[in-house]
Amino acid sequence: MSEELLQRARNIRLAVFDVDGVLTDGKLYFLPDGSEFKTFNTLDGHGIKMLIQAGVQTAIITGRSSPVVERRAKNLGIHHLFQGREDKLAALDELLARLGLERQQVAYLGDDLPDLPAIRRVGLGMAVANADPFVREHAHGVTRARGGEGAAREFCELILRAQSRLQAAQAAYL
Repeated sequence: MSEELLQRARNIRLAVFDVDGVLTDGKLYFLPDGSEFKTFNTLDGHGIKMLIQAGVQTAIITGRSSPVVERRAKNLGIHHLFQGREDKLAALDELLARLGLERQQVAYLGDDLPDLPAIRRVGLGMAVANADPFVREHAHGVTRARGGEGAAREFCELILRAQSRLQAAQAAYL
């Protein structure tokens, strides 16, 4: 983990996640009745819960809309949910105005071109390991894990480590 990433993560007050390809494996599953389902990684979910417990706000900004995502956000305690928002930077700016935060206080984890404007303009903009190559090239950092396979947990732990909160979060389970 580079010192630059740790420095960028020290002042993060809001962590934002894309869904498809970040919190999921990026595959879209449709049932014969037209409904869809998604699979989420429990390690990622607990990383988000640890961030929330440490006082970092969390949000989801996704281009698609799904009741499954609404349910997952509620289960994790994510209060800020923007669905059906292709212009993710505009959604982020709306949220920042509401929360009174600056872009430099935001960490964003994405995987594809619609995430890139936000990734490039926040304090810590990261891509998952299997993100589009152009997105990886322009992100501040890239996770070792793939989307839906622990990338969000890695991202959360980076923020907690940079803020000297990871050991306390882990020690709660000893």
